[in-house]
Amino acid sequence: MRYAVLGTGNVGRTIGGKLAALGHDVALGTRDPGATLARTPEDGSGLAAWLEGRAGVRLAAFADAAAHGEVVVNATRGGASLAALDAAGAENLRGKILVDVANPLDASGGGIPVLDPVNTDSLGEAIQRRFPETRVVKTLNTMNCRIMVDPGRVPGDHHVFVSGNDDGAKTAVRGLLSSFGWPGGAVIDLGDIGTARGPEMVLPLWIRLWGALGHADFNFHIQGARAAGGRPAD
Repeated sequence: MRYAVLGTGNVGRTIGGKLAALGHDVALGTRDPGATLARTPEDGSGLAAWLEGRAGVRLAAFADAAAHGEVVVNATRGGASLAALDAAGAENLRGKILVDVANPLDASGGGIPVLDPVNTDSLGEAIQRRFPETRVVKTLNTMNCRIMVDPGRVPGDHHVFVSGNDDGAKTAVRGLLSSFGWPGGAVIDLGDIGTARGPEMVLPLWIRLWGALGHADFNFHIQGARAAGGRPAD
């Protein structure tokens, strides 16, 4: 398939690289490809060198990447996601599945980032409102990007959540998760896109666990979840 992965940070590169390794055609989206490629390893990028070793991945402007992709993955920084998707263009997102793995973390106050929005809204919902003809599915945002595409990094049973209004889109995303190595029983469907508030609000806990454990190779296991997936058992 053709995928657009919006975002060139660690999450975008990890997902884009995995998709390419699985044989998909990937356009990695950024605001300004020339400026992005000009960044060096010293300033935290080195994308040009990374791309040289990734057959099947090319860099493109947000709009070109979104037009290329049959499925779009939002791996941009959460606070900039709506602007990035606006740049991608509603016409290039219309009717497509948009897999939202971003978190709306706000670090402007210094210290540990906080969520914005939170409690009464979520980034997943905001994206769905902004692009009502796009089939938004929230998933994979509750773990480190390496575990997103390689769940075997964490021993034993652990879970990934999906939220979205379109059942067909969620079924397709389950297939994508399966290709990443997630067994069917590990996927818990929380319900419509409004349920994205829950997994987004996991992030403050995740950040503190990262600090306490000293590494990011962990994930959440929901004791009592049905073996076949779906919502937790009563």
